[in-house]
Amino acid sequence: MNRISVFLDDYRKAPDGYVLAETIDECIKLLQNFQIEHLSLDHDLLNRTRNGFMLVQIMVKENLFANRITIHSANSVGGKAMYNCLKQAQRDFTMPTDIIVSLRPLPLNFFPPKALQHYLEIR
Repeated sequence: MNRISVFLDDYRKAPDGYVLAETIDECIKLLQNFQIEHLSLDHDLLNRTRNGFMLVQIMVKENLFANRITIHSANSVGGKAMYNCLKQAQRDFTMPTDIIVSLRPLPLNFFPPKALQHYLEIR
């Protein structure tokens, strides 16, 4: 199975070397069909009911995980809810505890150099 890194966002462009998924359905298909090295998730998507939080709930329920997961949402409430959901799944042993989960909000219009370095190191 091929290893890829995925960036879920309907507004920002994906960093170099990442596959862009603009909907949670696209992201779920990638999780089902590829081994994901790094998965970076946004909360707010065009479809307000099928957002990043719904995706992490589906991931936990269906055991669809990446080796490393970053929540990059600028929505502080939504991003923190996604992060907490994944960390709770680790505490409940529903999600492997060796998966690194991080909360690193990104601005909407650019990648700060330090944030971009996070994505370059993980690829």
